[in-house]
Amino acid sequence: MVMGSPVAAGAAEPTVAPAAAQQRYYPIAPGTTLNVRSGPGTQYRLVRVLPIGATVPIFCQRPGETVSGPYGTSNVWDNIGVGEYVSDAYVKTGSDGYVAPRCA
Repeated sequence: MVMGSPVAAGAAEPTVAPAAAQQRYYPIAPGTTLNVRSGPGTQYRLVRVLPIGATVPIFCQRPGETVSGPYGTSNVWDNIGVGEYVSDAYVKTGSDGYVAPRCA
């Protein structure tokens, strides 16, 4: 009985991307909707609006316009998707600083 396929000597094992389940999600401030912008500032185009009770992944963070919100005043903007940024002043990260790598 043969199971699987043979692997040539020295062949690299296939790599597996990190599971989406490992991505941490952070809640936005209670009782608020949150504007998602195309860049790190309120002058950028509005992409969509997150509903009350939403949670967001933070893929990377970058400095931008300083904004005051429920979690203080911050110039940190969270990248939550391709071309999607929210002010960290509205996201409960448990930190005043960066909690994810800086965006490239």
